[in-house]
Amino acid sequence: SGLITRLQTSAPTIRTLSSSNSFSQNMPSCVWKLGRLNHVAIAVPDLEKAQSLYKDVLGAQVSETVALPEHGVYTVFVELGNTKLELLHPLGEKSPIASFLQKNKAGGMHHICIEVDDIKAAMTELKKKKIRILSEEPKIGAHGKPVIFLHPKDCHGVLVELEQA
Repeated sequence: SGLITRLQTSAPTIRTLSSSNSFSQNMPSCVWKLGRLNHVAIAVPDLEKAQSLYKDVLGAQVSETVALPEHGVYTVFVELGNTKLELLHPLGEKSPIASFLQKNKAGGMHHICIEVDDIKAAMTELKKKKIRILSEEPKIGAHGKPVIFLHPKDCHGVLVELEQA
């Protein structure tokens, strides 16, 4: 019985969070809500090879190439079960993807895109919280919806795109 007593007294205490202490209740309330991950964007130096990898090798459904001159990119979307990958390739010399690929010759993750229910309210609140937005007004993104980009230095090194849901 001495061993059982020692085990009982030395066992770690397990604490659980009660509903009054839940994570979501400690979050500040916002006028806008963050939604689901829409896509992860990958800059690629060779768009045809990247399309082939996802379509022919991995068997994914891959969209046609779409030119977005206002963003300086060609885009291709790879459909996944729960989100998408966006393959980005430069369109023109002033493309932000061209400068990214100059620094990252093999390509790589460029940004993540998260949906929001009210992009204007998000912009107003983020500016108050000193998060830099890379444009004064939302632009129309690849899905035909308003988008903004948040400065990576304000988002722990990640370029974050917010898209109106």
